[in-house]
Amino acid sequence: MIRILDGGMGRELLRMGAPFKQPEWSALALIEAPRYVRAAHEAFVRAGADVVTTNSYAVVPFHIGEERFALHGLELADRAGRLAREAVANSVRPVQVAGSLPPLFGSYRPDLFDAGRAAPLLDTLIRGLAPYVDLWLGETLGSTAEARAIRTALGDDARPLWLSFTLDDTEDVPAIAAGHAPARLRSGENVSAAVDTARALNAQALLFNCSQAEIMKAAVLEAREHAGAALELGVYANAFEPERQRGAANAGLSALRGDLEPDGYLAFAREWAAAGASLIGGCCGIGPEHIQRLAEALRETVQ
Repeated sequence: MIRILDGGMGRELLRMGAPFKQPEWSALALIEAPRYVRAAHEAFVRAGADVVTTNSYAVVPFHIGEERFALHGLELADRAGRLAREAVANSVRPVQVAGSLPPLFGSYRPDLFDAGRAAPLLDTLIRGLAPYVDLWLGETLGSTAEARAIRTALGDDARPLWLSFTLDDTEDVPAIAAGHAPARLRSGENVSAAVDTARALNAQALLFNCSQAEIMKAAVLEAREHAGAALELGVYANAFEPERQRGAANAGLSALRGDLEPDGYLAFAREWAAAGASLIGGCCGIGPEHIQRLAEALRETVQ
């Protein structure tokens, strides 16, 4: 059975007219106009998402600054969790809330990860989100070290843990898509290392996100081969133009691909489902219209 995830919060907030700029990114609406955050969640629920992810991705010092995080990080994490829970409360079908635990020192920068500094940041996010979430989602992780830090920070929390890794799509995309080169995490680690880490940390699901759609199938196939039936697999790709990946993540507003309209994105999603993914949604640039198309096409027809 396919479960449908939501899409990219940041671009949806921008499209709705919410406060939105760097460096705060999607956290700015959480700070200045939280009604937009709830409305974005509700749009994804109406579109058919079975899981919505809290808008806590940018609630880190990298985006909101050290001083603001120290003063208001817990409050903002609590607000992100509460808004997601409120948005799903009136749904006519069950919708779960995933608590986003993001890369703490910048997306796509596993080289900057510091486990010692990570612990108190994760503790703040987890304490704020904990009253509201059904599961934990470590997302856009660039290395297995980031995943291990999340598991340590969660301690004995018994809720399901999903780990989602971002893949290196800076080069060799055609070769990876054709199966001539392996998919790798942005740290350089291979997919089998992600599988082994997810299993060792008792994760329920292993996902791949915020990378080009073309390379996701290769990662799912390798993960399924290595994991067997031990892990549920998932994908939520981004819609960024490939050249974006040559610059720093979140350095500016990036162009979106013209070929990943809802039907174009669905074509890739069908491949991911056939390869073994049962959790499918979208990341940056994938909106409610995409999620609606996925829900219409995949939920009932792919079992």
